[in-house]
Amino acid sequence: MKRRINFIHPLLIFIFMQVAWISLLGLWIYWYVSNYIIINQVGQRLVPTVTASPRTQLFALIFGLFLLVFILAGFYFIFIYLTRQININRLYETFIANFTHELKSPLASIQLYLETLQRRNVSKEKQREFVDQMLNDTQRLKQVIDSILDISQIEQKKKIFDLKPQPIQSTVNSLLNNCKERFKLDQETLIVKGKVKGYWLVDQAAMQMVFSNLLDNALKYSPDHTPVTIRLLQEKQRFCIEFIDQGIGIEKEAQKHIFQKFYRVSAPYMPDIRGTGLGLYLVKEIVKAHFGQITVKSEGINKGTTFRLCFPLKRTLKEFKSETEKL
Repeated sequence: MKRRINFIHPLLIFIFMQVAWISLLGLWIYWYVSNYIIINQVGQRLVPTVTASPRTQLFALIFGLFLLVFILAGFYFIFIYLTRQININRLYETFIANFTHELKSPLASIQLYLETLQRRNVSKEKQREFVDQMLNDTQRLKQVIDSILDISQIEQKKKIFDLKPQPIQSTVNSLLNNCKERFKLDQETLIVKGKVKGYWLVDQAAMQMVFSNLLDNALKYSPDHTPVTIRLLQEKQRFCIEFIDQGIGIEKEAQKHIFQKFYRVSAPYMPDIRGTGLGLYLVKEIVKAHFGQITVKSEGINKGTTFRLCFPLKRTLKEFKSETEKL
């Protein structure tokens, strides 16, 4: 339904522009022809005020200028609309290419291991290694497909998050421990600072995607063995979680678009890392569903990046109960 509205809207503007242009042209032609005929019929004997009154001339001029401004505004609107559509199509084509690569790469890896197991006598240790690698590849495929499905459900308002009041500190620790196991990080690579007392509404499975995505980006775009810092900050009615890396950073212009769907930073200083351009968009939508906000800050190239997530905080579980009773 939205696509139809977006299509009809500029089309109607274009039609109104043509009507305005034709009306303006017709008005000026009529004005010129009528005065030309009167002058030819009466000649120099006619008093000049009879040809056209000052009010008529002023009205024709103002109305003509109004139609001309409307036409120019219409052309500007169509130009902006077409520019946006071109950018969306370009991002969509980039997404298709990256998404295809994200699917082909693990599939090719799985196929290679299976063919090796089929054609050669492989030791049990190698078989286990192959199986572990194939499980990692299937998990990677699952994450890509799940992200597409989650975004589709979120945009269609069909995604239901299982928000439950949970203690903040223990929940954050659990999420970070899962990230440590997944990315095989030690205490020197993942540094956690600060503590928060209180409770928040959280869907742990969804928030795990947020933590994993942000930490994965921090590791990808940072030099090897560079520590990533997770800092927890507590305020009166909210708390914040910061993901701080010492990587390549993000230019200020790119920071404005970093959470847009399909957007990926394309610059000479960026490493050749494939992706769908949906990770940070999904992160933003999940954070929003948790009544939170996410922002990004970077001083520039090679100066690191900080992603800041802020959520409402409750001191006790009774505060959740009192709010639900009011509703």
